[in-house]
Amino acid sequence: MRVLFASLASVGHTYPLIPLAIAARDAGHEVHFAVGDAVHEPLAANGLRPFRPADAFYEIYPEDLEPELARLKPDLVVHEWGLPGAAVAAHRAGIPGLWHGFGRMIPAGIGFDLPTRNAEAPGRPHVDICPPSLQDPDFLAEPRVPLRPVPFSPPSAPLTWGGQQVVYLTLGTAFGSAELLGTAIRGLAALDVHVVVATGRIRPEELGAVPSNVTVRSWVSQADLLPDVDVVVHHGGSGTTLGALAVGAPQLLLPQGADQFANAEAVVGAGAGLRLLGDEASADAIADQVRALLPHSRNAHRDAARVLAEEIAAMPSPEDVARRLPDFQ
Repeated sequence: MRVLFASLASVGHTYPLIPLAIAARDAGHEVHFAVGDAVHEPLAANGLRPFRPADAFYEIYPEDLEPELARLKPDLVVHEWGLPGAAVAAHRAGIPGLWHGFGRMIPAGIGFDLPTRNAEAPGRPHVDICPPSLQDPDFLAEPRVPLRPVPFSPPSAPLTWGGQQVVYLTLGTAFGSAELLGTAIRGLAALDVHVVVATGRIRPEELGAVPSNVTVRSWVSQADLLPDVDVVVHHGGSGTTLGALAVGAPQLLLPQGADQFANAEAVVGAGAGLRLLGDEASADAIADQVRALLPHSRNAHRDAARVLAEEIAAMPSPEDVARRLPDFQ
């Protein structure tokens, strides 16, 4: 079976698809990946045959993908929620398609066409990596294929921090500012913890000198780091939100845009974390909130995060779903 995956060319949109693509490859399927070349390196390293259709760098439109569908003749197209053009192209070509989510259902008004409302590419199931208890209740009525969210990250240099508790801080790769990141570092550095910072779109040198209990890297392999952290402080991106929940780590969310506010609301509503909005996110407030989330004898947020971790662990694995892909032809 030949399977074509397609996504926007960004970490937050491509990486959630990689575990299923790898599982499909391991199941013996021929896998190709249509995406801008900014994310080709990790795809190629995993034998997923990345290519850039037409002149696409980030977005892929139906007209970009249609010649590639005629060339490859895939049996199935798996396309993420941010790429309705792939759904349209597959529908026009008469090729079955599967939507692939990256978190909770996309909130209205953030700049994406909601896949359930796209009249030109109707009625196909969604691979849903969000645990049902956190998913939008209306979306749970849609045709869904549950899939456990498995963090994917290219490897990064090893990190060490002695025996201290660890707080992981990131504002992701799309939003955030050096000012907010610096504020968070000042607050967290005052705690008796080691702080690991992934700067993402912010250059580390913009932060200046940092205290000795802070490690700053432009890129950190979240998949490797998260099992060892005690608290995650972040922007509320879907990948970091689900990655922290999968390991049962409580979160402090500092949402900046897109779906991050909805993600923060869901995590707080589930009791698995706290949030600070806008000017609330002072250094002192961040320190106080994280202090409340660190391990101690009575921590309801940590208990709630562990319940969600158990729910995620019980979801079907990428290997389970890969075995079902022929059913969706």
